Amino acid sequence: MSTPSLAGTYPIGGRDVPRIGYGLGSLHRSVEQPGGHDAAVSLLRDVYDLGIRMLDTAHFYGDGLANSLIREALGTHRDDLLLATKAGARSTPEGPFPMTAAQKPSELRDSVEINLQTLGTDRLDLLYLRRMDFLPGLVVEGDQQVPLEDQLGELLALQNEGKILGIGLSHVRLEQVRQAFDLGVEVQAVQNIFNAVDRHDQALADLAEKKGAAWIPYFPLGGGFHQGPKVTDDETVQRIAAAHGVTSSQVGQAWLLHSAPNTVLISGTSQRAHLEENVAAGDVQLSDEEWAQLDALG
Repeated sequence: MSTPSLAGTYPIGGRDVPRIGYGLGSLHRSVEQPGGHDAAVSLLRDVYDLGIRMLDTAHFYGDGLANSLIREALGTHRDDLLLATKAGARSTPEGPFPMTAAQKPSELRDSVEINLQTLGTDRLDLLYLRRMDFLPGLVVEGDQQVPLEDQLGELLALQNEGKILGIGLSHVRLEQVRQAFDLGVEVQAVQNIFNAVDRHDQALADLAEKKGAAWIPYFPLGGGFHQGPKVTDDETVQRIAAAHGVTSSQVGQAWLLHSAPNTVLISGTSQRAHLEENVAAGDVQLSDEEWAQLDALG
């Protein structure tokens, strides 16, 4: 395999970060398989060797397991990595669901401390506030309905203490991101569902680009726990992929990278071959007509 380009870089928190990152949303599940732990550690080392430097994780991925895998596999490379994690939920390994809301300012602080501990670091490069105001996913009720301003105040305090370096927003509405900027928060990244066939948040993507924030879609190929449409099922995507001898997933990821210069991918996998496939998406080149055909989807 030739050296991948990783689609260039984009500045996040003052660092130029390769635009292809890695998400740990599902890796911790593979640990349950025979030999899964060693395989997961090995894969994370492959991630690093391929030049990926941004890792997207959360302490509620496997009740701290995803974070501990990063620490074990890449702890000696800490200064080379941009670790992006989340606050706004906590693990409930004994409950009917693996996590529950933790939106109160004090709970956000607790989440930061747990992330610091499980990652084995003294700072979080990027912390997303994961809101829970609308579907898909958990929707908060009662005292978990916390004003955004109160949450951002706590994150700014944590930033002043040096525990988090950058603030991001995840699963948010357009007006919430505008509010954050109006309050003087330098939002470094925004993370919402967005892909070639689901662009309901195009206005939010445009705002992120205008403000210089990284746009980091989750479910970049569709699907997900909300069973959204899959990019790889689209006939146009399949036809273009076949014409270039690449996979439909590579075309879907290539479109995201082409759609805006501030887009950063965080596709995840537990397989080395799939990891290489994701990384190679950064080198996919299509004609202007083909990009236009993809632009017309969704």
